Amino acid sequence: MVESLSAAQARRVALAAQGIGRPKPDAVGTRQLNSLVARLGLLQIDSVNVFERSHYLPVFARLGAYDRALLDRLLFASRGPYIEYLAHVACFIPVEAWSLFRWRMDAYREKHATKPWVQANGAMLDWLRAELAEKGPLAASEIEHDANVRRGPWWGWSDVKEGLEYLFWWGEVVTAGRSRFERRYALAEQVLPRSVLDAEVPKAEAYRELLRRAARAHGVGTARDLADYYRLVGPEVGAALRDLEDEGELVPVTVEGWKRDGRPLRAWRHRDARVPRRVDSAALLSPFDPVVWERSRTERLFGFHYRIEIYTPAPQRRFGYYVLPVLVDDELVGRLDLKSDRQAGVLRVQAAWSEEGRAEAHVERIAALLHDAAAWQGLDSVAVEPRGTLSPALSSALARGESVA
Repeated sequence: MVESLSAAQARRVALAAQGIGRPKPDAVGTRQLNSLVARLGLLQIDSVNVFERSHYLPVFARLGAYDRALLDRLLFASRGPYIEYLAHVACFIPVEAWSLFRWRMDAYREKHATKPWVQANGAMLDWLRAELAEKGPLAASEIEHDANVRRGPWWGWSDVKEGLEYLFWWGEVVTAGRSRFERRYALAEQVLPRSVLDAEVPKAEAYRELLRRAARAHGVGTARDLADYYRLVGPEVGAALRDLEDEGELVPVTVEGWKRDGRPLRAWRHRDARVPRRVDSAALLSPFDPVVWERSRTERLFGFHYRIEIYTPAPQRRFGYYVLPVLVDDELVGRLDLKSDRQAGVLRVQAAWSEEGRAEAHVERIAALLHDAAAWQGLDSVAVEPRGTLSPALSSALARGESVA
């Protein structure tokens, strides 16, 4: 018999699986950080820090204020519990999960073999292997070579950086922490434990394990939802889902409103996923938070159409540059375009939008959330620009809070 979930139940299942709505700890230490990363399975990396870099934000959304330096020590240690790989995209993942992506590393190597740069730069790749063997770990900027010259702004990598990235994609090179957010590269055998290096996980087995982890992290989802968590494609997805269903790990469900062409979408709930009666939360979600990173799932779960507009020319942006969805309880009620003005000590709300008028009822909670975010960022105050449907009410709520304080 197929289980049925209401739309609200599905939202609460998804949020609870992500660790949202749990009581925030009085203090956040390594135990809480490790427990959260284990629950999520990964933290997506993005270099934009106009408000804060994305890997810090899911932790703040779930645990509240914490010491980012403590998370840095866990994530950036050269032989720590986490390592980087292209899991969803570039992500921090537990070291033990690295071997689950060997099939992806092999696929990248095969795909890249015909690229003109790879074909023309075999000597460069061999030189980089030897340089890291002798001197690694190294950041790209520390490698002395005539070809270590940027070819342009942004992604205009030097040949040295490009070669390191290919070796990283293929699994020959791994990250050994970061310095000033710049990757440090090392040969895999210089960093990874022998148990991880020697693990050979067949593709079908890796797909089953990754989909199992995705289902635990999402709580409920369609095949597309679950596969997207680790960007899995191909017939192996369906085969792995059937196996997990047969084993009882995944429970078939239908979710109210989840349809395509008028027909219910096939979905599953992880057998351990809770169905809370309510979710008590107030959180700012990074554009790269697993709750919202797959935009069609976000729209299906929350009725919230979301696109990031960083690369949209300013005159064409609808909501703002770095817009974070605002979660209150089990609804996305608004969106805020935030900027940490560190020089002035101000958290700037460059635009504030209410989603179909839902945010106004929660404006005091949103104001308190912004005060908490500013304090976490080491900023003294919050300033709201007069842009967006929520701006007037939010400005008033912030002013009331300051007068009470």
